[in-house]
Amino acid sequence: MASDDRISRKDLERYVTPFRVTDGRKFRLADVDPRDTRGLKSKEQGEAMLQRGVAALADLQEKLYAQDQWGVLLIFQAMDAAGKDGAIKHVMSGINPQGCQVFSFKAPSNEELDHDFMWRTTKNLPERGRIGIFNRSYYEEVLVVRVHPQILGGQKVPAPLVTKDIWQERFEDIAAFERYLARQGYVILKFFLHVSKEEQQARFLARLDEPEKHWKFSVSDVKEREHWKQYMAAYEDVIRHTATRHAPWVVVPADRKWFARLVVAAAIQDALESLELRFPTVDAAKAHELASARAQLQGNSAAGPAAPVTAAADERTGGRQKKDKGKDKGEKRGKRKKDRKEKEKKGRGDRKSKKAAKREPAPPGGEPTAAAASDED
Repeated sequence: MASDDRISRKDLERYVTPFRVTDGRKFRLADVDPRDTRGLKSKEQGEAMLQRGVAALADLQEKLYAQDQWGVLLIFQAMDAAGKDGAIKHVMSGINPQGCQVFSFKAPSNEELDHDFMWRTTKNLPERGRIGIFNRSYYEEVLVVRVHPQILGGQKVPAPLVTKDIWQERFEDIAAFERYLARQGYVILKFFLHVSKEEQQARFLARLDEPEKHWKFSVSDVKEREHWKQYMAAYEDVIRHTATRHAPWVVVPADRKWFARLVVAAAIQDALESLELRFPTVDAAKAHELASARAQLQGNSAAGPAAPVTAAADERTGGRQKKDKGKDKGEKRGKRKKDRKEKEKKGRGDRKSKKAAKREPAPPGGEPTAAAASDED
């Protein structure tokens, strides 16, 4: 794929590096302006660059799938109406659905509450060679549950374990889990789409103005706005405790949807390019096999010897050959035995005919019988 068909390295650094957090100890959410576009003022320019990113992701995902070694986990967290669904839809629009899985996590079910808080997400991790997308995730347990601690009462956690340290303990558990995944070959990117309270209000009102978007609106979304400060504090604490080099957070300015989508696409492209993905190459035996297949398809009988078969196939065909040889030998022995019996039977019949011919007189004036003539010979 030509470099012109991708977001350039310079632009990747411009639109990803300022928002990527790999060490959260000094992170402050107030330092990220939700309206920031890094000086990019034209929506058209941003969308054109996004399309290059989409094309790059399609190429990289095909190699990721073919190589079948790395797994990719993309986590999206945000306040309501921040644009998670739209970002996933537009950024992943060029991806082959066979290599991508999307899971949305809402309030846990009764079955999920009977397990640990990471169970429902863990069982939906992507396989190697695939991209898994979590629309909300286990981070809800240190965000929504922290803002509404009464939710813990319905999670069946033993009372002695619900202490003032529970959030710190969950941060440690999450960090350890993500470190484990990274060591198993997972690339982890976590996106927080940072929308301002004013922009969220405008988007809620827009939904109310458009009947086809009423289904997306919930009165509870308005009530959650009353806890805005608590949510922002919770997000800041999450990023401070769980941002690492192997599982960074990308804090995306989300007041401009087109810019947010560009940042997400650029961050994913940057992460996949760092893997130096390549299509798998074949060994000499496989190459010879492919050449033989080409010759057969083209009807070229002078293509040389047939492709080598695998050891397992050789063993199977060898076994059949031995079995066939044994079968042939048995059939030959049976035929010889049958021939001897028929010959012996015929010999006994001939002797009986001769004896009978000797006892019978020749017809008067006639020719001798066949048996007698044979005897005379």
